Amino acid sequence: MGVTIKDVAKAANVSPSTVSRVVKDSPRISQETKKRVRQAMRELGYHPNAMAQSLTSKNTGNIGIMLPRPNDEEFNHPFFPEALRGISAVLRTHDRDILFSPAGNEVEERRALQRMVLSGKVDGVVLLSSRISDELITWLYSINFPFVVIGNPRPLGLERICWVDNDNVEIGRMITQYLIDKGYEDIGIITGDLRFVVNIDRLEGYKQAMEAAGKSTNRAYMAEADVWEDGGYNAMLRILRNGKPSAIVTVDDLFAIGAIRACRDRGYSIPYDIGIIGVNNIGVDQYLMPPLTSVEIYAYELGKTAAELLLKRIEIGPEYSDCVIIHGRLVERASC
Repeated sequence: MGVTIKDVAKAANVSPSTVSRVVKDSPRISQETKKRVRQAMRELGYHPNAMAQSLTSKNTGNIGIMLPRPNDEEFNHPFFPEALRGISAVLRTHDRDILFSPAGNEVEERRALQRMVLSGKVDGVVLLSSRISDELITWLYSINFPFVVIGNPRPLGLERICWVDNDNVEIGRMITQYLIDKGYEDIGIITGDLRFVVNIDRLEGYKQAMEAAGKSTNRAYMAEADVWEDGGYNAMLRILRNGKPSAIVTVDDLFAIGAIRACRDRGYSIPYDIGIIGVNNIGVDQYLMPPLTSVEIYAYELGKTAAELLLKRIEIGPEYSDCVIIHGRLVERASC
C-alpha cells in the first residue's frame, strides 16, 4: 500500500486536514508548518491523489507551460516563441501536447499552476524563467512534481532541480569587455526587472568586466527598464538627463532598440556619439540602422534542452536532476 496523507500527517505531527491545506498552499498555514509537512512529503515520497495517478501512469500526454509575466506578453517577445518552438520539436517526437494556463498576475499564476498540477492534467511543467524568490519553483519542488526551469534557480538554494540556461554572467562580461576593447570609457547599462535572475546575472557580468578593466561604474548611467522597446527608450532618456555615456550595455535587444531611438531623438549618432550593444540577436537586429551588435543566446536550443531534461525527469523519477549551460556567441554589427 502506498504512502497516505495520514502517514504524512503522523510524520509531520499535524492533522491530515493540515497536510491537505499545505498541498493547496493555503495562506492559513504558517511557513514553518508548510516546511515541516513538505519535508515529510519528500522523505516519504508522497504525492497527492491526482498527481500520484499521473506520476504512476505518465499517460496524460500533456506538458504544462508557465509564462513568467502576466497577460501573455511573452508571446510578443521574440525569445519565447523560439524557446517554445524548441520545446514543441521535442514533445512532438514523443507524442506529447503542450497545455498553457492563462494568468493575469503572479497570484493567478500560482493558482493556475496548482490547478493544472493537482487536477492531474499534466505529467510535468516547464517554467520559462527564474525569479530570485520564486513560489512556483519552491511549490513544485516541495511536492516532488516533475518540472524544468529555463533559467538559473541558484538563489533558491534547492537541490535536485533540472534547469537549462545561458551563462548570463559570462554574457554580461562579454558585451561589456567588447565595448572596453573598442575604446569606450564611460559605459552605462540598461537592465531589466531585477527580480529575474537573468537580469541580475547580466548586470553582475557588466560590473565584473568594468572592475577588471579598472573602470568605475557610474550609477547615473545605470537604469532599470520596463519590458519592451518603450522601456529601453525611457531608461535611456533617464540616463541622458544625467549626462552622455560613451556606450550603453543593454541586457535585451528590445531595450537596445528603444535606447537607439532615444539617442536619436536627443540628436546623438549611433555608434559615433554613443555605442550600443544588446542581447538575444532577434531577427530585426540586422535590419536596424545601424545594425545592432548582439549576443546569440540560442533560444531554440534552450527550449529543446529543457524539454529533453523534463522527459528524462518524468521517466527516471525524483532522483534525476541535471543542469545544462548553453554559451552565447557575439554577433558583431555596426552599433558599436
